[in-house]
Amino acid sequence: MAMTRIRVGLLPSAVCMTGTDATPKIKDPQTGEIATDRETGEHLFTVTVMLMEEGRAEVMKLTVPQSGLPDGLKPGVMVRPVDLFATPWARIFNGQLSEGIAYRAGRLEAVK
Repeated sequence: MAMTRIRVGLLPSAVCMTGTDATPKIKDPQTGEIATDRETGEHLFTVTVMLMEEGRAEVMKLTVPQSGLPDGLKPGVMVRPVDLFATPWARIFNGQLSEGIAYRAGRLEAVK
């Protein structure tokens, strides 16, 4: 079953600030295997950002390929996600439904 990918358009006034360092996205916690892009094989990282738009703020966890991370990325840096997509997901684990939205950006641009 193909997952639905929805392009996310941010307002020009939107500001994102990183809340964490980029950390490797773990595919298998038991082996420590790092997740890779299905098409390019590139390692994937996760970065938590605070998205501030029109007086509201949301914390988002973004998945970004290694080549899409700007130099000097650390908490508190202003960034703009490029090619941002949302993928709704749901799974049943131990009889409980859990669901959410996975966010993936092609790259993060440092905002000067």
